[in-house]
Amino acid sequence: MSALDYPFAGIVGQPQLKLALLLASVDWRLSLLLKGDKGSGKSTAARGLANILPSGAPFVNLPIGATEDRLLGGLDLGQALQGHANLKRGLIHEAHGGVLYVDEVNLLADSLTDALLDVASSGHHYVERDGFSKSGEAKFILLGSMNIEEGALRPQLMDRFALSLDVETPLDPEDRARIVDSRLRFDADPVSFCAAFEGEQHALRRAILEARSRISKINPSAGLLREISREVTHAGVRSLRADLAVLRASMAHAALRGREEIALEDIEAVLPLVLHHRAKRNPGEPPPPPPPESGQSNRPGDEESREGRSEARDRIFPVEMGKAPELRLNLDDSISRGRTASVAGSQRLEVVASFTQSFRNTGKAALTSDHLVFRTPNLKSGVRFIFVVDTSGSHAAQQRMRAVKGAVAALLDSSVDHKDEVAVISFRGAKAEIVLYPCRDAASALRVIEFLPTGGRTPLAHALELAISLVTPAALLILLTDGRANVPLRSTDPWADALDAAGKLNCAAVLVDSSIDPSTTAATQALASSMRAKLIRLDELSRETLLNVVR
Repeated sequence: MSALDYPFAGIVGQPQLKLALLLASVDWRLSLLLKGDKGSGKSTAARGLANILPSGAPFVNLPIGATEDRLLGGLDLGQALQGHANLKRGLIHEAHGGVLYVDEVNLLADSLTDALLDVASSGHHYVERDGFSKSGEAKFILLGSMNIEEGALRPQLMDRFALSLDVETPLDPEDRARIVDSRLRFDADPVSFCAAFEGEQHALRRAILEARSRISKINPSAGLLREISREVTHAGVRSLRADLAVLRASMAHAALRGREEIALEDIEAVLPLVLHHRAKRNPGEPPPPPPPESGQSNRPGDEESREGRSEARDRIFPVEMGKAPELRLNLDDSISRGRTASVAGSQRLEVVASFTQSFRNTGKAALTSDHLVFRTPNLKSGVRFIFVVDTSGSHAAQQRMRAVKGAVAALLDSSVDHKDEVAVISFRGAKAEIVLYPCRDAASALRVIEFLPTGGRTPLAHALELAISLVTPAALLILLTDGRANVPLRSTDPWADALDAAGKLNCAAVLVDSSIDPSTTAATQALASSMRAKLIRLDELSRETLLNVVR
């Protein structure tokens, strides 16, 4: 590290960020994930931490394009040919005793992230190649940062970070002015600026060294372990990594405060950092009461709560988003015979209920597809709704994502016994990616897809091939596209690749045409034909439409 990096002690504000970094400096196993906007100071703080670690601590920046051998090292082939299993150093070994920083960790390949987190928690890396095996020590503080607008990190990987927090830029003009002034003084004379904080930097180094020595003397009691587990389960967290992270962070906090035993204030100080990326309920929020034994709710206010949720969903995703095409079905005979009409298989169209729904929504008995009510057997298992969304055009992509968010909220909130699940694939630029793996919790799903990058080219074929990996026997694929494709997959013709991938889909499907250009209509019709999909317009997309396709 350069002595002229911005000093840790000079960071203005951000008390939670500085606390989390200091905890990690005491116990290197407390890997830390920083989430926040660009320009919020994540990289500056990470570099500043290395400057207050013991003398000579390295700071290694992991480039996103690093290969597995460059990151993890491997066997030295020259030595291996002579029968000697010598380990060739990778970036994890260069970071030993210091900081390994991964900017935009959510863009790193999942396999590399997984391997990196394995090493960060164990402190060792094992190489097995062609009969040779070798292990090497690699103990470092792992710091990952990400901008949520650039995509999400898989929940399985996020859970493996011990601590996490949102790094937000202050909105108060006075605070922002102080930060800018501090940076201007550093840029104008780095030497003098760093010298002004050297006393505080030295005090922090000494405090870290003393805390590292003190932490080994802390012996948590059985009662304290139960208290930690109680707090973790109260937050709705199942992962045992959370309990261990709270314990280690509490020990580091107590050691930094000069104590050799953990107090409740230590647990309270670190809980937000441990539960931030894991909790399904906010700390302090009471757990939900058990469900009533009967099918009817006996809790006061439930009806109002359901109505409130329904009203909120309707604001996000209105039931009547536009007039649906008129059905060309001859129902006269069916109506004269009774209240239902056979449609397909075991399904029965509730004729009277359908006309009633139509009249309520339009004021007239003009039956449209959105108003059909079916009598169908209850599904024994849940449905996997796979949304494949074109995010290549910024304005149109935003419209599509608004529709997807509304659909996700409506589908998961109304899921019977919470059996249904939703997955989302976004495609833009050079490739598609799964931004939301199958999820049954509406709040978690909406949090992941809240901000997604837009713009760039349209890799439609790759998105459809990626969707095949998520298809199950009870899946419904919903493709939102304007019928354009300009990134080839296997041939030189992007559209031919897209049609070929569409033909390989083996599940029920809906194609949502989001185009405003009439010239693309033939393309979406051809794509829907290849997918054997129901073709609808964006303003026709509704929960009822999707459930009717499932039925």
